Amino acid sequence: MRIFSATDVGRKRQMNQDYVFASLEPVGNLPNLFVVADGMGGHNAGDFASSHAVHVLVREIREDKDYNPIKVLRHAIETANEEIIEQARENAQLRGMGTTLVAATIVGDYAYIANVGDSRLYVIGGRQIRQVTRDHSLVQEMVRMGEITPEEARNHPDKNIITRALGAEKNVDIDFFDLKLEPGSTILMCSDGLSNMVEDAKLEEIVADSGENLTAKGQSLIREANHNGGKDNIAIVLVEPFTNEVEKC
Repeated sequence: MRIFSATDVGRKRQMNQDYVFASLEPVGNLPNLFVVADGMGGHNAGDFASSHAVHVLVREIREDKDYNPIKVLRHAIETANEEIIEQARENAQLRGMGTTLVAATIVGDYAYIANVGDSRLYVIGGRQIRQVTRDHSLVQEMVRMGEITPEEARNHPDKNIITRALGAEKNVDIDFFDLKLEPGSTILMCSDGLSNMVEDAKLEEIVADSGENLTAKGQSLIREANHNGGKDNIAIVLVEPFTNEVEKC
C-alpha cells in the first residue's frame, strides 16, 4: 500500500482548519487508518475542533477491543462528538465549533468508511471517478430533492452550509459504507477546499496520470485547487491499496 497526505492553507485563509491523519501501521485492531477533518468556528475554534476530533478518534480506536471496523469507527466518532460538545461547553472561545470527518480503513480488499459532513471519499480507477460518500450539506439535499442540478450546486451561494457535523448535536448521525476495491484503484479523501475548487473530471485526470508518482499527484491536486482560487484550506489523503511504497508530506 502507498499513501500521500497533506494539508494546505490555500490562497484566501489565514489559518488552516483542516487536519489529516494517515497510518499504514495498525491503530488498535484496525490494520490502518486514514482521516480527513475540516473544522469550523471563529478564532482558533475550527483548528481545535478538527485536530481534537482526530486525536480523540485515534485514541478511542487504539483502546477499542472490538474487531468490527464499522463498530470501532462508530464508537470513536460518537466519543469525538461528545468531547467536542463538552469542550465547547467549558470554553466560551470554542462555542459554536464543529468539524466534518471522513475516516476509512482497508481490510484485505475492502474499504470501510465513515462520514459526517461534506468532506469526501472518492474511488478512482478504470478511467472513472466515483464519489462514495454523500455530502451532508444544504445544497446537496436540494440536488437530491431535484430542486437544483449538480451544475447549479457547484456555484450556489449556500454551498458551504452543512447539515451534519461533529459538535452540532448530542447524537451524531454517521453514514457508513463498505466497498470492494479493485486492482489499480486509488482512494482520494479530501475536504471541500479541494472538491469545490477542482471538477471531478480533473481530479480523475490528475490521479490517473500513470507518469506521476503519488506525491506528485497529491501536489498537483493542491496546485490545481490554488490555481483555481484556493478559497479554502485544502486537505488530501491519497491511498493506493495494492502497492508497497509509502509517500508522506
